[in-house]
Amino acid sequence: MRVVYIMPSLRKTGGAERIITEKSNYLANEFGYDIHIITLFQDDNTPNSYPLSELVHQININFPYYTQYNYKYPKRLLIKYRLYKSMKRKLTQTINSIDPDILIGVSYSHADLVCTIPCRAKKIIECHEPRALVSSSFFHGTFISRFYTKHYYFHVIEKNADYVVTLTNKDKLQWHKAKRVEVIPNFSSMHITYNSTCKLKRVIAVGRLSEEKGFERLIDIWKVITAKHPDWKLDIYGEGELKKRLLNDIKTKQVNNITLRGTTSNISKEYSTSSICVVTSYYEGFSIVILEAMKHGVPCVAFDCPFGPESIIKDASTGYLIEDNNNCQFIEKLCRLIENYELRKQFAQNSIERAKQYDIDIIMSKWKCLFENLYKELYSL
Repeated sequence: MRVVYIMPSLRKTGGAERIITEKSNYLANEFGYDIHIITLFQDDNTPNSYPLSELVHQININFPYYTQYNYKYPKRLLIKYRLYKSMKRKLTQTINSIDPDILIGVSYSHADLVCTIPCRAKKIIECHEPRALVSSSFFHGTFISRFYTKHYYFHVIEKNADYVVTLTNKDKLQWHKAKRVEVIPNFSSMHITYNSTCKLKRVIAVGRLSEEKGFERLIDIWKVITAKHPDWKLDIYGEGELKKRLLNDIKTKQVNNITLRGTTSNISKEYSTSSICVVTSYYEGFSIVILEAMKHGVPCVAFDCPFGPESIIKDASTGYLIEDNNNCQFIEKLCRLIENYELRKQFAQNSIERAKQYDIDIIMSKWKCLFENLYKELYSL
């Protein structure tokens, strides 16, 4: 079976990039599929962030779509249209030269374009963000972009995609006009060397320093926590465009025992030396951070935001789900875990068992089933 993934690039250290790399490696190495990844905006001289199997073929189109931003509206719309048409021609030529059985648009970058490529392949749109996020100002800041997304973009996907695959059941409900929708969560293939003892007085947060991750409200929460428990510290791992603003917030609000640690090559070690993981996002697709923390036996406290945390965390069993935007409740439950070591240990054991449901073999068997059903449809077997 020949499968083609289309995505912006593999150069970023993001969740989608890591999952697609590991998924492609697995499909090629374990199932013997002929896997191709087409990146739209990466050049051949830029290395991938995650190692790709030699059995997986990568094609970098390196299309200069960003040049539209050299122009102001309304001229930018004309330039964008011309670039879009040119990129579609280039992508169509590349796809037809491969002649895949399955064509997958990853996340929401140009998923509408993928759905309208003229080819014989069955088309899947693999959603790595909730639909609600894509419609929000977090994802599309301008009115024109949000209008386009609402009135054209989703319509094209629903009309043309053979399957929309979401990460959670709640996000599935947003796609009631699509032909077929399947829920397949992400996995974590992270090898665990050491589980957390839950004894160290350390809380961890992990994620890109961007608007939707809600780190500014974590700073407000931690200001209260550190006043009550000055012997505990919070370490935040990640990079992003809000780093300077968050550092300024920490300084201005005089919040103690909180450090932005940047990125690390061994996040497993950081989980295993933490006792609690906190997630304060406004939106989540399927939180790999929560899953990885749970695999290490680290209980999580997370806002019940759309749509990811509630699909993984069992409230008062593996951690706590907090009413979204309720900082007081978040502080209360976080303090409860900080003050109760036995409760942390109980949640930790439950977390490890819960995380086993998301092993790579289990999740990839779901993808294999979906691919083989579409393959049978394609060839009327």
